[in-house]
Amino acid sequence: MAYETEETQYCYPAFNSSCVKGKRSNYESNILYVFFSLLSAWTVFLNLLVIISISHFKKLHTPTNMIILSLSVADLLVGLIVMPIEAIELIETCWYFGDALCNLFLILMGLLTSTSLCSLVFIAVDRYVAVCHPLMYPQTITMNRTLIIVCFSWFFSSAYNIILSITHTTDGCYGECNVQLTFEWKATDLVLSFLLPCTVIITLHLRIFYVVHQQVKVINSQMKSEKCVTEGSVKRKSESKAALILGIIVAIHLICFITYYILTLTDSIAIPPAVLSCLIWFLYINSSLDPLLYALFYTWFRKSIKHILTLKIFQPESSQVNILTNH
Repeated sequence: MAYETEETQYCYPAFNSSCVKGKRSNYESNILYVFFSLLSAWTVFLNLLVIISISHFKKLHTPTNMIILSLSVADLLVGLIVMPIEAIELIETCWYFGDALCNLFLILMGLLTSTSLCSLVFIAVDRYVAVCHPLMYPQTITMNRTLIIVCFSWFFSSAYNIILSITHTTDGCYGECNVQLTFEWKATDLVLSFLLPCTVIITLHLRIFYVVHQQVKVINSQMKSEKCVTEGSVKRKSESKAALILGIIVAIHLICFITYYILTLTDSIAIPPAVLSCLIWFLYINSSLDPLLYALFYTWFRKSIKHILTLKIFQPESSQVNILTNH
């Protein structure tokens, strides 16, 4: 596809406005293709395990897990669609899929990014109510409300990114895929897609960690005074642990998103291509980290993996297994 004139290669030699094609050896290209193929397959596999686990086992059908399921679907789509296409563009240094697919791809990228941030906000709200207002949790955070909110977040994110795409045209030479936003849209996107969600997430988690700290002090004082630890204290300890675990997951997500939005707010011309690629892939690789964190912190996920990989999920009544027990 490249045309060479005085050692200069072009993505589309028939077009005067074609982008210059970067030079990469066959050996380097093959290594990169293998690496990104394995990364993409690994991301899809891990998130598929999460999706199957939560979908199959009835005991895992909780509001919190429905939000995690939504996040895993977004991560799976990143591994299945976004990673391979971005890898091809990175290795070939050209966009060969046309303008229509470029617009569709940009919409999908924005959708998955927005949906992931919405999921982090919902996780923060869910844990805030569970830890800070435990008596209100069963009535406030129900399965039906959670499913409606999750579906709405996907719809809103889709509509927002479609509007963002159709009101702006791609800018630059022929053979690259990006969109040029006006300053007003950049400011609006920064507030709606990053500053507002991050403010809510950080504020709620700071409150959660304060309440957790107070609850741990109460539980420890009860144990030191040899008082019977009530069922309510055990439940508060469990909720506190869940909040801390999800807090770690959310913190890792925010670090990845901060690098992404630094990239969007900075003139890409001023950033070296290698740094640019690292910042983008730092966000994508985050999609493969979540299942690893679940496996590290959640016993139910490790148990469900065993059931899935040993094909026990195909046994009669396997969906009724209490995957949350310690036996």
